[in-house]
Amino acid sequence: QFPFGRRLPCDIYWHGVSFHDSNIFSGQVNKFPGMMETVRKITLSRAMRTMQDLFPGEYNFYPRSWILPEELSLFVDEFRTMKDINPSWKPTFIVKPDGGCQGDGIYLIKDPGDIRLTGSIQSRPAVVQEYICEPLLMDRLKFDIRLYVLLKSLEPLEIYIAKDGLSRFCTEPYQEPTLKNLHQVFMHLTNYSLNIHSGNFIHSDSVNTGSKRTFSSILCRLSSRGVDVKKLWSDIISLVIKTIIALTPELKVYYQSDIPAGKPGPTCFQILGFDILLMKTLKPMLLEVNANPSMRIGHEQELSPGVFENVPSPVDEEVKVAVIRDTLRLVDPQKKKRTDTHLSFHTYLLIFPTQLQSLHAGVAGMKDKQHKHHSLKLSLKLKFYLKLGSCQSLQQVPEVSAEPPDAPKSLEAALPSLCLKQVFPKYSKQFSYLRLVDRVAALFIHFLGVRGTTKLGPTGFRTFIRNCKLSNSNFSMAAVDILYIDITRRWNSMGIDKESGMCLQAFVEAFFCLARKKYKSAKLLREQVLSLLELCEKRLAALHGKRLLWGCG
Repeated sequence: QFPFGRRLPCDIYWHGVSFHDSNIFSGQVNKFPGMMETVRKITLSRAMRTMQDLFPGEYNFYPRSWILPEELSLFVDEFRTMKDINPSWKPTFIVKPDGGCQGDGIYLIKDPGDIRLTGSIQSRPAVVQEYICEPLLMDRLKFDIRLYVLLKSLEPLEIYIAKDGLSRFCTEPYQEPTLKNLHQVFMHLTNYSLNIHSGNFIHSDSVNTGSKRTFSSILCRLSSRGVDVKKLWSDIISLVIKTIIALTPELKVYYQSDIPAGKPGPTCFQILGFDILLMKTLKPMLLEVNANPSMRIGHEQELSPGVFENVPSPVDEEVKVAVIRDTLRLVDPQKKKRTDTHLSFHTYLLIFPTQLQSLHAGVAGMKDKQHKHHSLKLSLKLKFYLKLGSCQSLQQVPEVSAEPPDAPKSLEAALPSLCLKQVFPKYSKQFSYLRLVDRVAALFIHFLGVRGTTKLGPTGFRTFIRNCKLSNSNFSMAAVDILYIDITRRWNSMGIDKESGMCLQAFVEAFFCLARKKYKSAKLLREQVLSLLELCEKRLAALHGKRLLWGCG
């Protein structure tokens, strides 16, 4: 918000949906460039599949997936093969539109022939996944977990997980999928935006009951049954770190495109929503990652036809206010002492509550969906500010502004302990070996050449081959060109991006192909990729050293 107009740079910029401001040259932005594209269902599935190819045992927390329409024939063939092997096999699959949200367009099928091809499968691609038929139930109901994850930094990688989350419940008792109940969304889909329309949905003032509860209340019940809750949390932390590691290569490509190295620009952070399902065995499974998790702390209640009232939700407030508050505490750039001429971040929040209240009042009456969204965000901000300043009277503005520079420290001490727990780099030693694709992405970015692009041209690819000395009598430069053309043409035909050139996923495929050719004796793909990475990095380092010597000469 800019109460007096945008005349001076800000410390923190808070964007509503995505990174979209090219006029920011300093400070911190609450969105990463390309995050929306990176966590879309198709892109996420591709990233997870790449990691499953390298580390199948480490990435078995993501359901097997096929991308529609290009992998429809592959899905049908694999389905028939499995059916021939085991005629009693009766699987269920879930179809999710790529750009869908809030449960829009999701449906269950028992056979590939049930995929709804009429209309929009070409214009609206989708992912079809194996449906998890044996979820953990609570009160005979299926539920999922929404955990909030703060990606505080991309380089170096820094990840925080909120100590509490939300548990969203279905509103009809669960039964394993059959042809008769496949269409019963209130039984199979945990999306809050769907179940809130069920007549069985329970709004509760308690965090332990109702159709939306805190995750900590679920953990308490599990603990009372003798479940090892620490082991469960450890598995969830592992899932989150591995997922972020799978996403960072693509994010780094977008980041260097929007914020090139060596030029003034902001740093970024972002709150992500991880949707996780617990199986009956207590194994966590990743459903999806949300780039813009809802931060609403209330819901609409219809008082009479066409007349709605916004009702606060204690469960949402318990979890979300702490996440926002502590995110701002972690990224607060002004923790050190300020001079008297500079307002502290916390003081700013206390000085302008009236302006924010007037903004909230002006927007609250609007029925437009976008304005309603801003209204709810402002409502959340107000609650956050009031909690932040709960130890001081908001009417005593002159006294607050007259406080000495040390005031923020005393206010920080009065706040609750952080709800966000750092998991990376804290556990980096356990997971760093998984970052092979990160190193492949570094090579890709190195040879992009033109800053501001996300595609590698044929000249850049040839330069990569030459500088790393990968061509020989068995793999000529003509073969290099053919490899580039074949892979690039296939990826571009998928309609992922209209810009010509080789995208990161295509480069990764080409790199894997080169690794298989060069290191045939290695049994595992990850061993082949690691060997080629070490070779390329060694030869590039030697080339860089030679150039430095020439420069000195």
